[in-house]
Amino acid sequence: MADLTVTAASCVPGSNSRQAVGIAGETIAAGKPVYLSSTTNLWMLADSNSATAEARTPGGIALTGSSLNQPIVVHTKGLLTLGATMTANTPYFLSDTPGGICPIADVGSGEYLAQIGLSTSTTVLDVLIHTTGVAN
Repeated sequence: MADLTVTAASCVPGSNSRQAVGIAGETIAAGKPVYLSSTTNLWMLADSNSATAEARTPGGIALTGSSLNQPIVVHTKGLLTLGATMTANTPYFLSDTPGGICPIADVGSGEYLAQIGLSTSTTVLDVLIHTTGVAN
């Protein structure tokens, strides 16, 4: 398998969506997992095999496409139509591709587990982020 192919224009939060607003620290497309940098206070692409522990801990999924120093809205919890085809009742994880989301089968050796959420259908992800801080 591979990372989910997300259609950015189709990322739509559900009625129970919790969101954060901030500034992007790089170009970020909607549908990409991001983390909030404690040193810059900017949202950045999360990455499961980053050398930086903070980057391996996603804070949510970008709802807006943003460039460096532009406003960004981040979905932190709740139902999210992701604009990707998923397998229902399947957990999805942070990928080793910055901003990627993948099934557990694609989490390789040396990557840090960060569950993004559980699919409630083939199009909706229930975002509830769990991280272990432990490499696979």
